[in-house]
Amino acid sequence: MIYTTIVNNQTIPVADIPEVSYKEFFGLNTGFLTNSPERHCVNYFGYPAGKQIKLICCIADDHTHEIAVSSCRVTASDSLDSFTASNFSFEKFEREIHENFGIGYNDHPWLKPVRYAHNRADQTKTIANYPFFAIESDELHEVGVGPIHAGIIEPGHFRFICNGEQILHLEIQLGYQHRGIEQQFLEKKKLLQRATIAESIAGDTVVGHTTAFSHLWESLCGYQVSRDIEFSRTIALELERMAVHTGDLSAVCTDIAYQLGSSVFGRLRTPIINFMQEWGGNRLSKGLIRPASNPSPFTPELAHRLAEILDIFEPDFLEMNEQLFSLPSTLSRFERTGVVSHDDVLSIGTVGMAARMSGLNRDIRSSHPFSLYPELNHEPIIKHHGDVYSRVQIRKAEVKQSMQYIRNLIQNVPKISENGPVFKSPKHNSFTLSLVEGWRGEICHCAITDEKGELILYKVKDPSFHNWLALALSVRNNEISDFPICNKSFNLSYSGHDL
Repeated sequence: MIYTTIVNNQTIPVADIPEVSYKEFFGLNTGFLTNSPERHCVNYFGYPAGKQIKLICCIADDHTHEIAVSSCRVTASDSLDSFTASNFSFEKFEREIHENFGIGYNDHPWLKPVRYAHNRADQTKTIANYPFFAIESDELHEVGVGPIHAGIIEPGHFRFICNGEQILHLEIQLGYQHRGIEQQFLEKKKLLQRATIAESIAGDTVVGHTTAFSHLWESLCGYQVSRDIEFSRTIALELERMAVHTGDLSAVCTDIAYQLGSSVFGRLRTPIINFMQEWGGNRLSKGLIRPASNPSPFTPELAHRLAEILDIFEPDFLEMNEQLFSLPSTLSRFERTGVVSHDDVLSIGTVGMAARMSGLNRDIRSSHPFSLYPELNHEPIIKHHGDVYSRVQIRKAEVKQSMQYIRNLIQNVPKISENGPVFKSPKHNSFTLSLVEGWRGEICHCAITDEKGELILYKVKDPSFHNWLALALSVRNNEISDFPICNKSFNLSYSGHDL
């Protein structure tokens, strides 16, 4: 056997992951994805193993609900055949491996730095000298946007090549933030410190990332949580989805100068995040999710309060959507703007909403279910045109779906567990993987422990890692004035990428 299979939130000994030659490793993982849209790479990374680099690749199968895990050893001086030349969805994973360890690739088509981490292998490569793609022409011009923006968003640079107003190419340069998130998971030893780091990965996905960390740690320690904890996590995930989608509908309206939609959707986001503060003391849900514990239990009183909020929210939300999607002026800005085809989203390996907008069904809630999603029989919202219209339609439909899930769940609030967590030490020499579907898409956390049970690797993958290239493709042949609405219709994360 040249690979092993696990399921979501399963811990296995590292020794159970077969080590094979790079040739076998290459053929196995590229072969998994050949003519198999139901499979995709959820994580591919390396870490030091003595004088060598150990590579681990994790391929998820959405039909069997299993994840194939394989490994090999290489050296930093190696020059390898790239997975990317066979399947482009591996491109950013291999770029990160190259940047971190200096491993070369013979035929990688786009071997550029990803994050400019402080511990990158080649310190001579600096963000000031990023090798942008360029076209020599007297008729074309370049437009640079960022990294400092007019609003409060984080730094990122967008370099457009345009013919007049028409965008021919967009390259997105990230890597301005250096928080050292993955290294901090190793350096901080207290569980509370690590949970706080997890909820700081992406400020708009606090519940998603902290749930992934909690599931991973519970699996690593062999702890089975009570129903009330998973109930709270499921409710919180769907509320986070509702809040961000509603806020993004407001922002999309702002970008097309539809002031009524901007104001109403912005107002409607407020009671959702205010409820999170009532529940856990923070509007962004910080402090709400913790491994093996329930610091703010969800009570019948909270259920009654939430039902009241949804009863007020729903009619206004539906009416505003009816207005938004019946105006010719708004539809003309949404339809056929920022299109990414099914073939393209499959080729570049998008996840979450950025996959489902073009008919590619990727949703961890149904493919690798966790928490209480098996009971909800979740049906992903799928659209097929890959444009701004599809992306805003998914947001509208998912808010309605989340409301229904929450209404169903709060009909039967579980009793609060009275037993506090009794943690065992993390399992020694073990590997764990946790997948969570955040509002933006698939979140993946991986961890490896040593012979003492100490973390020697913690690997984080936000869905934005997959999806930034989809934004770059979406604006091709659009006017540059359409970039803001294309950008906001994805709403990808700078901080989730720049770990």
